[in-house]
Amino acid sequence: MAADHRKDWGAGAEAAQPQLRIDRPQAGLAIVTLNRPAVMNALSWDLRILLIDAFGTLQRDGVRVVVLTGAGRAFCAGLDLGEAATDSRALSSVSSHSPVAAIERFEGVVIGAVNGAAVTGGFELALACDILIASDYARFADTHVKVGAMPGWGLSQKLSRAIGPYRAKQMSLTGRYVSAAQAADWGLVAEVVAPGQLLAVATGLAQHLLAQPADVLRSYTRLIDDGYAVTLSDGLAMEAERATTHNEAVDPVSIDARRASVQAHGKAGLQDSP
Repeated sequence: MAADHRKDWGAGAEAAQPQLRIDRPQAGLAIVTLNRPAVMNALSWDLRILLIDAFGTLQRDGVRVVVLTGAGRAFCAGLDLGEAATDSRALSSVSSHSPVAAIERFEGVVIGAVNGAAVTGGFELALACDILIASDYARFADTHVKVGAMPGWGLSQKLSRAIGPYRAKQMSLTGRYVSAAQAADWGLVAEVVAPGQLLAVATGLAQHLLAQPADVLRSYTRLIDDGYAVTLSDGLAMEAERATTHNEAVDPVSIDARRASVQAHGKAGLQDSP
């Protein structure tokens, strides 16, 4: 494994505690940590800008997989409402300065390692990830109604598509918290693990992703996302069109070279089956 490379982003008034940490334990992988634990990693104006810049930098550097998590007991509590009370930018620029949009522009895979509460804007940040792994301590809530605001980073549309409109309305209109176990039962998170295992499981998953052909991983991720946004009929047509374009360009020699790896992986999977 390559040497660890860490960069601390954006101290500002929190000079002793940079608001964002980026660790690069190996080529192609970055661990991005929201680092305002005293305020449950609430999204200050500075932290939002740092997240936007960070994902742009990781994209330019060729990072293929990002693990996004939070420091301390929370994943992210959403917008910093204390700051919003004194800084008009906090709410007026929700759409124009969106870390969620920056995550969605990132061409690699983003694994959300949800270590604790993911609330409102923090919930939207989690929903921007491609795969969610949650610790037992994770909780999810949409409190937009309670604070008198409307979502601007996709929650009203993504949540209903992830868990169904009735469950989504129950969550969003009441502001009640959903446990990690309930979120897993609803299909919102892929896996729930013990808190001490969260980063190990997330980085282990990242290793599997990094072992896949980069172009196919990127294209397949986009195909799923783009197809989910349209009707089934249009999605099937999209798949057929992109499959034709991609598969016509595949080198038979490379397929044969990968066949042995696929077969070995399949045998290992069968051996692990009960």
